[in-house]
Parts: sequence; structure tokens; C-alpha cells
Amino acid sequence: MRNRLFSIVSVLILLSMILSACGGAKATPTAAPAPTAAPAAAEPTKAPEPTKAPAAEPTKAPEPAAKPAAITVGQITDMGGIDDKSFNASAWKGVKDAEKDFGAVGKYLESQQQSDYAKNMQQFVSEKLDLIVPVGFMLAVDTATAAKANPDLNFAIVDYVYPDCWPGAVVGKDCGSDTPLDNVLGLSYQTDEAAFLAGYAAAATTQTGVVATFGGIKLPTVTIFMKGFEAGVKYHNEVKGTNVEVLGWETAKDEGVFVNNFESLDDGRKTAESFMDEGADIIMPVAVPVGQGSAAACKEKGCMIIGVDADWYLTVPDLKEVFLTSVMKNIDVGVHQAIKSVVEGTFKGGTYVGTLSDGGVGIAPFHDYESKVPATLQAELDQIKADIISGKITVDGVLGL
Repeated sequence: MRNRLFSIVSVLILLSMILSACGGAKATPTAAPAPTAAPAAAEPTKAPEPTKAPAAEPTKAPEPAAKPAAITVGQITDMGGIDDKSFNASAWKGVKDAEKDFGAVGKYLESQQQSDYAKNMQQFVSEKLDLIVPVGFMLAVDTATAAKANPDLNFAIVDYVYPDCWPGAVVGKDCGSDTPLDNVLGLSYQTDEAAFLAGYAAAATTQTGVVATFGGIKLPTVTIFMKGFEAGVKYHNEVKGTNVEVLGWETAKDEGVFVNNFESLDDGRKTAESFMDEGADIIMPVAVPVGQGSAAACKEKGCMIIGVDADWYLTVPDLKEVFLTSVMKNIDVGVHQAIKSVVEGTFKGGTYVGTLSDGGVGIAPFHDYESKVPATLQAELDQIKADIISGKITVDGVLGL
């Protein structure tokens, strides 16, 4: 019995174990996972930093273009010299003005005698200057000869033009060229127009009724002054009914008084004294420095002088009290323009003619005589100038040519 009970208990214990193994044990509750926190509020999206362009290096100004080399200009004087107070000095002023305005480099050679013309010309030709400026009629043949031999060089000759030959003239001896020269600019001036005004002023101012003129050498560039002076006096006689006499030149006969040089002050003095002895109280010497001798004589003996080429009141100040006026040939303007054309690359041969119309010629103020000339004279001269410019009055017409 006892054994049976033991067996039943054993079976019960075994069954209990089996039940436990099959899931009868209580499961441990699994903790719920912590709720996932809401994502933190997003930080505002920052605009992307602007991309900085790499710092540009300062732009360098372009290197200035190299300045063109300064042009060189050489003036060859006649025997009057660079400081003749007349056309050599006036031409040199044009060169100096071009130095200031265009950076040109100017130089000059003075001719002491005629044999210097060719020598001085050759020196400048050998230097290959950009422009050679011979001054005056006396350099005409040497200028043409050099220009023909050197067509790559430029020349501007004062008071002369080409062609200049006449029937029977020998080219290279009597004249420079029988054809135009493409590399030579002739600077010429209608000085008879301005001298006409000076002659009229002399006739209106003289107290003796006698005026005079004379030349250095009988050249066309000299006699053109004398011709205009005579015409101006004649015109005054016609319109005013006067009878003023002109000593020293007569266009109809192509004759006059010449001292045959441009240097002797003594010849200027003697000629002026001779005219004064004949009653002249106003004299126009067309002889550059020679005229300064005439002015000195007038200062001593009491007459008036009309200068030529430049305003002698300014260029010969030691004798300024004797100058009534001057017939001005504005050579400096023509030379300056010629140099400018070389600088600009527009230079060409041909002829420049200075007139009353373009200011190439004119007369100087009366300066110290302003209060002594007739009150109506300036207005009359202004009208005559206008009439010459318009063609109403001509020098040849007044002279009956």
C-alpha cells in the first residue's frame, strides 16, 4: 500500500515539473521602450555664406605708350644773323614756340658769308634733321639742290617759292628748280598789302610832305615792300588831295635806292641822312640791321622810321621813340605751322602765302605816336584793310599796272 502511495506521489511530482517546463511560469513583463523624443526643432537653415570672389589685384594702368622722339629742326640764317631783329629772329621765334608747344628741338647755323650757305646746308642734311628752315632768297639755290638730292628730308624756306626759274636761267646756278619740289614748303608773304597801309599812314602823318624808302639788295622780297609803300602814299594823295612825295623807289621805272648789303649800320645812317637832307621826315628802310643805323640817325636828327618784318618798337627798344609803326611779316607763324605739320605727319611741299586776310602780314601799333597821328587815321586804315581783303583796292590797281 505504502509502495503504491509512493508511486502516486512520484507521478504527481513529475507532472508538476512537466507543467512548469511547458510554460506555467509567469513571464517577466518587458519594459515599454521609452517614447522616442520628438526631434529637436530644427535650427533655422542658414543661408550659405556668399562665395567671395578672390580679391582682385588692383588693375594696373596700362604703361603709357612711349613718347615719339622729339623732332629736330635746324634753321640756317642769311648774313643778317639769328638776332637781326627782323626775319631771321622772327623765324627763330617760330622754332622756339614749337619747342614749347610740341617738344621740338631747335638749332641754328649762322651764315657769315655766302660760301657758308652750302656748307651749313650740308651739315644739317648730314644730321638728317626732320625739318630744315633756310631763311631768305640767298639760300634758294642751295635749298633746291639739297632738296632734290635728299627727297626724304623736309625743307621750309622763308621768303621764297619754287619753281623759280625764268627763260634762259641755269638750274642750280641762276635758280633753284624749274619744277615744284614735293619736299619743300615755300613761306611767302604779301607784304605789299601791309606796306600799303604803312605808306598811307606815312602820307597822313608827314609834316614835310616828303617820305622815303630804300632797300638792302634789290630782290623781289625787298622791292615788294617798297612798291606797297609807294602805292599807299599814292592812294592817300588820291583820296585826300595831297601831294606827298616818295623818295627812294619808283615802281614804274623799277628803280630805287639800295645799299647792296644787309649788314652795314653805317650805310643805313648815311642813307637816312641823305633823305633827311632832301626833306624826308619818315623813312622805311627795307634792309634789316642796316635800318638800325637809319633809326640811330633819326633819333639824333629828328625823323621817324617805319620798321619791317617785325615790330621794331619791341625788337629795337633802345630806339623805340623813332618808330611810327612797322610792316610786319609774321614769319614765326608760318614756321610754327610748318613744324606742326611735321609733328602731325602732314607736311607737304607747296606754297604758303601770308596775307592781311589770314594775319600773315600787318602793321604794328603806333605805340608812342598813338596820340600824335590824325585822330581819324586808324579808322581809315581799318577800312582800307577791309577793302584790300575784299579786292576793292589792289596795289597794282593804285599804281596803274
